[in-house]
Amino acid sequence: MRQSSVRDKAADGSEDGKSAKKSSKAGKADRDAESSKAAKATKGEISGTPSTRRRGVRIARWAALVLSVLVLGVSAAGYFYYQHLNGNIRKNKLNLGDKQLDRPAANADGQRPLNILLLGSDSRAGKENQDLGGAREDADRPPLADVQMLLHVSADRSNMSVISVPRDTRVTIPKCTDPESGQVYKETSRQIINTSLGNGGPGCTVATWEELTGIPIDHFMMIDFAGVVSMADAVGGVPVCVDSNIYDSKSGLRLPQGTHTVKGEQALQWLRTRHGFEDGSDIGRTHAQHLYMNAMVRQLKSGTKLSDPGQLTDLAESATRALTVDKDLGSVKKLYDLGNDLKRVPSGRITMTTMPWVSDPQDPDAHVIPKPGDADKLFSLVRNDIALDGKDPKKDKAAPASPAPAARKSEIALTVFNGTGTVVAPPVTGRGADIAEYLVKQGFTKATADSTPRAQADTTITYPRATERADALAVAKALGLPESAVRHSPDVRQMTLVIGGDWRKGTAYPQADAADPEPAATPSGSPSATASGKPDDNKAPESADPLNGDDKSACMKVNPLNKF
Repeated sequence: MRQSSVRDKAADGSEDGKSAKKSSKAGKADRDAESSKAAKATKGEISGTPSTRRRGVRIARWAALVLSVLVLGVSAAGYFYYQHLNGNIRKNKLNLGDKQLDRPAANADGQRPLNILLLGSDSRAGKENQDLGGAREDADRPPLADVQMLLHVSADRSNMSVISVPRDTRVTIPKCTDPESGQVYKETSRQIINTSLGNGGPGCTVATWEELTGIPIDHFMMIDFAGVVSMADAVGGVPVCVDSNIYDSKSGLRLPQGTHTVKGEQALQWLRTRHGFEDGSDIGRTHAQHLYMNAMVRQLKSGTKLSDPGQLTDLAESATRALTVDKDLGSVKKLYDLGNDLKRVPSGRITMTTMPWVSDPQDPDAHVIPKPGDADKLFSLVRNDIALDGKDPKKDKAAPASPAPAARKSEIALTVFNGTGTVVAPPVTGRGADIAEYLVKQGFTKATADSTPRAQADTTITYPRATERADALAVAKALGLPESAVRHSPDVRQMTLVIGGDWRKGTAYPQADAADPEPAATPSGSPSATASGKPDDNKAPESADPLNGDDKSACMKVNPLNKF
């Protein structure tokens, strides 16, 4: 069990308000008065204290924004209100580290995957946050990012993968610079991941995720946790299940065995509960959040009750005030477009996972670290845009044979880039030139190095025209690269080899351990053979506890200490 006085003291001062997605900072108290009108609109829907009713109008559902904009957009006043909503959304810099991973090239169809980091802050700044999470004595401390989920939408928008990282995971937090104060936070490998938010803001958490996973992050969203609660009310509640009677005195959750529809304060209790589930650690709470999110997605897809224009207006007001996003996502229109992208994914192709973990040898009772092999595999699947449910099309159906044989080595032109630099590791000096020189010696006399810096986790060969696939495969064979590293993309003008952080030395690509092969695939989503050739290689490991979005049988295991 990973509970300890160390973790409970550091992160449980408000007990499980840390799951609360609260992005408010020092100015939140002033906004409370401005949003009181919106809170009163849902007064009749949510029972409890005035703070409970205020919570009920904060919503984490882009459909509410979309519908309210459509309602208001028919008049001139609608335009000005639209601008007002844009002004509500708080915007921060995407990445506060010194380096940022390169975005992946488009696939053969010009499509790109989308990676969004979802964050929940336990900030106690402002009366409402204190009413939600308690611990008023923590009002002045830096907030913690106690909910962290990476949402990966495939390039073709056919599937979605979600990876949660437990808040108690010890990681390398890179050097970050606060964009407002200029304060520099030194790199550290002694802290847990939820503290990264205090190192200048959500952009430092983004930098930490890129270092941990090698996955380039396109956007982040940080939102008050109460938004999820109000969405549960908006859709008529969210069904959840417990396998025994449960009472958690810390969160207040009390439910008899079976399936129940939770909303309002009870939904908040469900999402805050830690001690009552499984072994009483944050891992169990993560699983409960996955069950809740899947159920809410199914509710939303089955139809919502968001039809009253006045209610929609108030919901949109509260929703935009709850959001902090990166600057490239900071408008209602961009959120609308994102919502359209997300809703294309059927719930049956959504897979929720938790990063495979083991106890941290430095602090086994309090912290965890990524599980070697399994965590790497999970991150690699997402980097290579492979669905975690293992249902991607088979290669022989999706990737036709090359239409022409490879050209002579001396006729194949390619440019080699050094992409070995990561968020925290400096690039290997001259790496691109060294590999280009080696290729020339192998007969690829048109191979040249480009000193323009790149940064990516995996080594790739990208070619612009389908007729060049055989040429690219010939280069890959000469270097020992797997076929999965060869990718067709219109983004490049000529064949391009980027030496990634996975190949920092030697002239032969390091092969994956046969006992623990790392899967890969083309960015179009068609899996390639891996070292073992096993059918389950292109699927989330069982240690990630994968949960399918259509699984209605999922039921939370109650901690024996919390049964009644």
